[in-house]
Amino acid sequence: MKRLSILFLIDGLGGGGAEKVVLTLADAMSVQGHEVAIISLRGERVYPVPDGVDLMLVEDRYRGPFHRQTDVWRRARHLDRLLGPYFSRRSVDLIVSNLPKTDRVVAASEYLQNAWMCLHGAVASVELQRKRGIVRWFKRKQLQRTYDGRRLITVSDGLQQDLTEHGGVRPARMVTIPNPFDLDLIRRISYGGCPLQGERFLIHVGRFRREKRHDRLLEAFCLSGYPGNLVLLGVGPQEKNSELYRLCRRFGIEKRVFFHEFTVNPYPYLRAAEALVVSSDYEGFGNVLVEALACGTPVVSTDCPYGPRDILTGDLARGLCGLSSESLAACLNDVLAKPPIVVSGQLDRFSLKNVVERYLDLADSE
Repeated sequence: MKRLSILFLIDGLGGGGAEKVVLTLADAMSVQGHEVAIISLRGERVYPVPDGVDLMLVEDRYRGPFHRQTDVWRRARHLDRLLGPYFSRRSVDLIVSNLPKTDRVVAASEYLQNAWMCLHGAVASVELQRKRGIVRWFKRKQLQRTYDGRRLITVSDGLQQDLTEHGGVRPARMVTIPNPFDLDLIRRISYGGCPLQGERFLIHVGRFRREKRHDRLLEAFCLSGYPGNLVLLGVGPQEKNSELYRLCRRFGIEKRVFFHEFTVNPYPYLRAAEALVVSSDYEGFGNVLVEALACGTPVVSTDCPYGPRDILTGDLARGLCGLSSESLAACLNDVLAKPPIVVSGQLDRFSLKNVVERYLDLADSE
């Protein structure tokens, strides 16, 4: 096997799904003997960097006049000053940029015109939502400047439609590669200790953001008549937390809803829960759906753009519901009464081995 030089770029290494995907891929490729480096544009780091993976930090601390207006240009110049010497010492076989802000910086770099850009979410829908007139026009042009003529990876098929139809982007090439999961490892560490083991509870895993629609989740929990508790595993700004506390009091469920901070190992919670409930308006992929299924936990999710329908196929599709509290509550009760069956091999396309091979094939197609 040829030893490849692989470079990932990302805005930071916080607790999000894209960050976890990058670290998972980098670790697996390093274990296979490839030379792997990650360039992070911010110092934020929640997950540990795997042994054998080189981390390079390219931070921008400028806070002077026109800070926001020149942000992408400055970061691209910082990046190029690092990449010049880096590329002079080696030939890089595969470059993958992750997250929209990183993509904008990469598009402005002199050295990264051959990079692949991986879209983990509905970039066009997010950037254009609630935008009108000249602001919407400007945002659409920004998307096209970043992604037109580039080589793109989307983590679900629906994201291709989002970018080309909503964003008007015309890529040079576009492929779908799902997010990777070490399914055996997830199953193994899911048997770690869970403080709620033996209790009846449902779980939602995700940051407290508008698109996650915790309001829909809380109302559906109330409407379902479920007798146990609801665990919200994630983090959010204080104002969002306060909003959720108010909703819990409004629905009379404040004593049955528990807030748990982010943990790098949510799998014992997922395994112990009676079901994972996803209430989003959209999901680029939905990592936690695959993780819950790997733990043997039923999944109920809104049939939202763009990821859940790619994951919940066959009998699992019974866990898909409309984008309303009533539909979510009814689907939850149906799934709890008769949990869908995961067919043997149904999750194999998300396995780390298969996804890594798909990425390495991109280097062979250079």
